[in-house]
Amino acid sequence: MKKALAQNPNLLRTLIGLSVTLIFMLSYAVYGATVSPSVYIYQTEASVDEYDASQADEDIERSYDQDTNTTTWAWQVFADGANLTWVNVTASDLSDGAILRVTSIAMLYSHELLGTTYDLENPLEEGFSCAELCFHNTSHERTSPDGDDLTFYGLTSVDPARRSNGSVFAQDIAEAEEKSREMIEYMHSPSILRIEVIEQGNRTTQPVITALTVNEAFSSVEVFSVDAATEFLWALAAVVGCFSMVLIPSFTVYFAARAKEKKTEAKLALAQTELEGVFNSEQSAGEK
Repeated sequence: MKKALAQNPNLLRTLIGLSVTLIFMLSYAVYGATVSPSVYIYQTEASVDEYDASQADEDIERSYDQDTNTTTWAWQVFADGANLTWVNVTASDLSDGAILRVTSIAMLYSHELLGTTYDLENPLEEGFSCAELCFHNTSHERTSPDGDDLTFYGLTSVDPARRSNGSVFAQDIAEAEEKSREMIEYMHSPSILRIEVIEQGNRTTQPVITALTVNEAFSSVEVFSVDAATEFLWALAAVVGCFSMVLIPSFTVYFAARAKEKKTEAKLALAQTELEGVFNSEQSAGEK
């Protein structure tokens, strides 16, 4: 630091000028993003349809297979395929070892971890991504070893733009709405779901099935805006923080070295004074 200051006496003024320049550039960037944005945020409106199989006994198919000694319960759910995003099925009142099977000819994405609560003890959940781990099949199965309730979560698409809002780049609000509708628009066809519960033995106790289908339609779109004052303060804090991390240790070392140097100079001056005193005393004694 001392050498840098010796080579450039105006180093501090240069650093301050650089800081002001960076603050100006960040302020202009925030201003530009505020007055001339190209990002628009669109909102979706979800509608949920619930199918309670326990209230539609005439639609239940029951069959017993003597060869495998299994009873199969089956239901059909006629979902709305327009912008269909989620398919959730819950089965209860099951026997031990029961199997829940959900079939869609149009195929669904699903995984046992999809829609479940995050578990710190399961390392797979930490980086779970349905786009990478979900199975895209026409049929998915869940097994209940102890007769517990079973829940199936399925997605029609792993593209997050089709559900739960999103953003688009556009020149104006009209283009943004057009692009938003294109992102959301989707038809899941055929949209008929077949739900089956397979139990061991000749069962007569009907399982309870509840199916939820979620459709998300375009709701609104608005320009993405930022608070210029808040962003400026954050930018200023970032610049001050960065320069502080660089300058404070450097100046600390410099001032510590400078203090040590002054202390050494003081000792040398004191020693020189003492030597001069001794020399003057000896010279005076010699003249006598």
